[in-house]
Amino acid sequence: MPAPENRKKNSYGVRLVRGPFLKLPPHKEHLDDADAFLDYARSVRATTNAPLAADFFSGAGGLSHGLEQAGFKVVLGADHEPFANRTHAHHFGGMSLDWDLSDPAVVAQVGGLVRDAQIDLIAGGPPCQPFSKAGRSMIRYRVQSGLRDPHDQRRDLWRSFLEIIDIARPRAVLMENVPDMALDREMFILRSIVEELEQMGYSVEEGVVDTWRYGVPQFRQRLILVALQDNTRFKWPEETKNKVTVWNAIGDLPEVVGGWRPEGGENGWTEYSGPDTNFQREMRKGVPTADANKVFDHITRPVREDDREAFESMTHATKYTDLSQEHQRYRGDIFDDKYNRLNENDFSRTITAHIAKDGYWYIHPRQARTITVREAARLQTFPDYFRFDGPPSAAFRQIGNAVPPKIGHVMGRAIMESLDAAEDAGPSTRDIGQLLNDWMQHSEHVRALPWLRWVEDEPPTRWSVIASEELLDRAPTSLIKRVWKLLLENGEPWKLSAAQRRVFEEGLQLFIENTGREQRAERVLALALQAGGAQQALDGSADELRHTFGLADSVTDLAVLTTPTVSSEAPDAGAEEPVLVTKGVLRVASRFQGNEVDRKNRLTDGRLAVARMIGFGDYSRRAHLGLIELANRWCRPQNPECPECPLRFHCEEGKKNLELLPTLFQTN
Repeated sequence: MPAPENRKKNSYGVRLVRGPFLKLPPHKEHLDDADAFLDYARSVRATTNAPLAADFFSGAGGLSHGLEQAGFKVVLGADHEPFANRTHAHHFGGMSLDWDLSDPAVVAQVGGLVRDAQIDLIAGGPPCQPFSKAGRSMIRYRVQSGLRDPHDQRRDLWRSFLEIIDIARPRAVLMENVPDMALDREMFILRSIVEELEQMGYSVEEGVVDTWRYGVPQFRQRLILVALQDNTRFKWPEETKNKVTVWNAIGDLPEVVGGWRPEGGENGWTEYSGPDTNFQREMRKGVPTADANKVFDHITRPVREDDREAFESMTHATKYTDLSQEHQRYRGDIFDDKYNRLNENDFSRTITAHIAKDGYWYIHPRQARTITVREAARLQTFPDYFRFDGPPSAAFRQIGNAVPPKIGHVMGRAIMESLDAAEDAGPSTRDIGQLLNDWMQHSEHVRALPWLRWVEDEPPTRWSVIASEELLDRAPTSLIKRVWKLLLENGEPWKLSAAQRRVFEEGLQLFIENTGREQRAERVLALALQAGGAQQALDGSADELRHTFGLADSVTDLAVLTTPTVSSEAPDAGAEEPVLVTKGVLRVASRFQGNEVDRKNRLTDGRLAVARMIGFGDYSRRAHLGLIELANRWCRPQNPECPECPLRFHCEEGKKNLELLPTLFQTN
């Protein structure tokens, strides 16, 4: 490294991790020919009796490695990144394809290959890109209509993943992704995937998993989805009892200086004295005896002198803005967490592909440098014999993009156990959603929130929904009945004549008088006047509604959910369908599923629990409204009316309450 005085002033560029370029040879059982691959798959099944797996968007093979540890044999991988593809081809037999899965012709070919090889498990983490409203409209229409993708268009990769599953129909599907997939307002992609898989006949379970609960030494969350044939219930694995900290994971690795390179280029190694913890011993399994005293890839980027001084002054609790001004090379108001020293007694922050660009988020807990390739691999639970094709920067990127092998292991084992001891999964998301839809559509008992009820397949006007929410929230039933009749009869008050409008306003004020809701009534009348001049915004998106009328998010989302905008080409397909996660709805979901989503993880597990009850078909909008009605009238916090609930025969708490009814009658 040049001396500080020789560097250009304000040269803040980050050095890439340069170093030896590792070119890994293919696995001894690697194949390029499709016919040979099918012979290979048959041979593996016959000789090992192991279930076969394919890993799509496989990257370096973190998920593949975990599945093999669980007892599957991964015979097919696919990824469109060359370094990762060569890494996968080195570690796993069969085919490692560098094919473009956005091409429908390629998808059809791969799907046929997986089907003919009789693959038992399809796994993968398809990238899920955001969509325009127009794109969402068409996808929603096709999903809700039970249509499959036309073969004359390039498709999004998650849809390619589904298409391969639809062609091959494996016994099991394992998908992992980022939790953000479950956190957008509509949960659009996740609900679409669940709906399509259920249309194919799979039972589906999904959840957001903290990977540290399964032995990964990281604060890292992943969305896991499992789909099994024959309505088989997936039983989630139990948590690992012993949690693994940063020092448990990497404390045995020898000290090195930032930028140091061992002799021998890509085959160079660092002297290793042996493991100290159970996790470290596990990471050393599979290392050849000849390499027992060696650690490969224990290299990292050079350290600038000013960075070294900053690192030495830091603890794990030091913020970037706590550093002296001379060591703050970036704006503290923007990069307030630019540097992060790992806490050796806690979990690492999430290892991401960004580590290939700079390692400031991953400063070694004891040494004044960023972590090495091998340390990053350890924190992702890759064993020490697992190496990565390409230069160090490519290795870092592959590690950051990978699924921790530990997660593949525990989920793969849980899938095997669920298939071996098959239990009925009970009603599907579609079953429950359709049940709620039918109840909301036909039941005469719906009365808590009558403005959610569609009459003869016609929703109420948006204004009447907004007015009802603004005026009648937590109102007594007697008031709701009188005022709702008036609002329903005057669903578009701006179209009334002057005389009719006066009668409407006087009637509303008469009903509200002495109820403490007089100011609310004034606001509703003002909204009615405003709506007359803002019809486009009233019929527009949630954002337009919110900004134009100054409505709360809860009111806006309910209005959009209850009264969708209509497309002439695909009715109801272009309408927003937000997932509303209210306290009451979470209470219903918690009781129904027998969990605690109403008390913890409400924005992750809670949203998934609600989505699991409403689905994403042509039934889901009214199913969601039915869930809200249940929460407000029947599934009360105290003394729920279980005998009247449409879900009573499927609800975990409801079934217990119904079992107690004969006993209560006998007591009385």
